[in-house]
Amino acid sequence: MPADPPTRIHDQFEKAFNAADLAALVALYEPGAVLVTQPNGPVTGLDAIREAYRGFLVMKPKIHVETLGVFESAGGIAMMHGRWEMTGTQPDGSQVRVEGRNTEVVRRQPDGRCCSRWITRSRLRPALTGQEACPT
Repeated sequence: MPADPPTRIHDQFEKAFNAADLAALVALYEPGAVLVTQPNGPVTGLDAIREAYRGFLVMKPKIHVETLGVFESAGGIAMMHGRWEMTGTQPDGSQVRVEGRNTEVVRRQPDGRCCSRWITRSRLRPALTGQEACPT
């Protein structure tokens, strides 16, 4: 079976996030991965990443991720960057729309999966609506 392209990780992330599948989201990360979100800053490890996403998923969000660039080495490591837009509902019922940029460093796994474990860094900012960014 041929190896998946690194960009498949964005598709897998979008699908898991939109389905609110916390287990599938966490499965995309290596055990020592770092996730950077705003306003909380970096978290390290699968338990911390799980809790960071749990905060987002209470909004029943939908996200769209667009890959803008991929730089892949022969050694199975790739750096990707893109942009995303997320909509959701705050606990008070108000709608939120946020967008940001993302950068990931992904590593191809021994079975050739789509770099299924990753280290990520994201910026979160309100969209042009002027609303506050969602909590994590």
